[in-house]
Amino acid sequence: MTHALFHASAVDDVLIVAYFVFVIGVGWLLRRSVRTGEDFFLSGRSIPAWITGLAFLSANLGALEILGMTASGAEYGMLTTHFYWIGAIPAMLFLGLYMMPFYYVSKVRSVPEYLKLRYNEATRAVNAISFAVMTVLTSGISLYSMALIFQVLIGWSLTTSILISAVVVLIYVALGGLTSSIYNEVVQFFLIWIGLLPIPLLGLHDLGGWNGMMARLPAGFGHLWSNLGSPSANPMGIGWLGVVLGLGFVLSFGYWTTDFLVVQRTLAARNLRAAQNTPIYAAYFKMLVPILVIIPGLIALALFPNIGHTPGQSYNLALPLLIAKYYPPGMLGLGLTAMLASFMSGMAGNVTAFSTVWTYDIYQSYFRKDAPDKHYVAVGRWAVVIGVLISIGTAYFAASFPSVMDYMQTLFSFFNAPLFGTFLLGMFWKRATPWGGFWGLLCGIVSAILMYVLIPAHVFTSPDAASFWRAWWAWLITVVVTVVVSLATRPKPEAELEGLVYGVTRLPRYSHLPWYKRPGWLAGIALVILVMLNVCFW
Repeated sequence: MTHALFHASAVDDVLIVAYFVFVIGVGWLLRRSVRTGEDFFLSGRSIPAWITGLAFLSANLGALEILGMTASGAEYGMLTTHFYWIGAIPAMLFLGLYMMPFYYVSKVRSVPEYLKLRYNEATRAVNAISFAVMTVLTSGISLYSMALIFQVLIGWSLTTSILISAVVVLIYVALGGLTSSIYNEVVQFFLIWIGLLPIPLLGLHDLGGWNGMMARLPAGFGHLWSNLGSPSANPMGIGWLGVVLGLGFVLSFGYWTTDFLVVQRTLAARNLRAAQNTPIYAAYFKMLVPILVIIPGLIALALFPNIGHTPGQSYNLALPLLIAKYYPPGMLGLGLTAMLASFMSGMAGNVTAFSTVWTYDIYQSYFRKDAPDKHYVAVGRWAVVIGVLISIGTAYFAASFPSVMDYMQTLFSFFNAPLFGTFLLGMFWKRATPWGGFWGLLCGIVSAILMYVLIPAHVFTSPDAASFWRAWWAWLITVVVTVVVSLATRPKPEAELEGLVYGVTRLPRYSHLPWYKRPGWLAGIALVILVMLNVCFW
């Protein structure tokens, strides 16, 4: 046991135990509905859009969002909101409008499988292996972050916290597959809001409202764009061009449109329109998430001005310090349960995605191609076990980084940025060839890793600036190599591209439906709201 900021009461312990029992119970109840591989890995493609939409967001509302973004809010102010608005909403809308028709209609079971159909087996292999590596590396963030919370707040050891959370996730995902994960993620979404919303409300009241909080913060901490004229004018150390190109374009689209962790939720929708509306519905909720994470980060800096500059009090402790300050015994259990929900939803999302890619894109493709469906379900369950075990190891690796945010952005620049270039050309340029896709993706990933290894960190003004520019150049290298190789090699016949590429695919039309059911209208309204928010916090 280590020194704790707070001591949990019996009521707190009961709430935490009750949550563990509940999520395991969901997996137990749903286990009988899992009969086929499609049931286990894609929920039988039968879930309504509002459920998949909440699960789409909740799968991302994990450790990075809750702990990392609160820390970044304390470190960089409202600039962190760019990760939510320009760094998420446009890409989510683009996924729903333009990319989901190809994912869903082609009946692919994973993102790498789409790459096999569009390019070739070699391209699928590069993506499957890189995604599997990235997924287990990122899932450790959830375990480490949860362990940090429990260590700081109630004195549990790092190892105890990691093992308890890992076992619970292992049980409910292995039992109910993606369906169990999705329904738990919906519950977790509401738990997160109920458990964490009191913090910004109590904090703003304590500080005298928004203006009172701003009076205690450094100049410019309440703005999005006005101090991005030059890298030296803001704490993030980057200008508007780096934000727009690196975050708003490459990292954002690379994650939200190609990362199977989130795309898997859309493939579980009951029909194509539901699949298209899944990320669009999620975009509306995504715009509200800064209330839960960025504002508490600002409150933490206003209340604890030495945070991040005092030994033993890093920015990662912003949220734990606020919970310790505002949550009395009894209510502490609610806050801890919300934290558990966020960390476990993030880890479960990674584990289910890893299980699917390993089973279909690696095991079935290269080890046993013609086994019975029940065999692949069993392999998927064993993959869950393996994924959780590896996550335990990567949790300690994640602890070696100064912040979980730096860790995640580094991984995204390695894998997601090049992948977006491969997808963009594959879906919108029918001349992109199989070997163009392979060499472009491979060169993009290798170049990103080499830039990380060879370019000293001090060249950049901040870790975020390094990730943004690394992602941009990796994407550009992917595109250039893909185009050059494609012009020198033979493309696929158009007949093989139907359902995979614009220009040779018939797209759905929803003109017969009322406006509130049409993806285009819903996306347009979300975009207007996004512009208004950026103007308000300029």
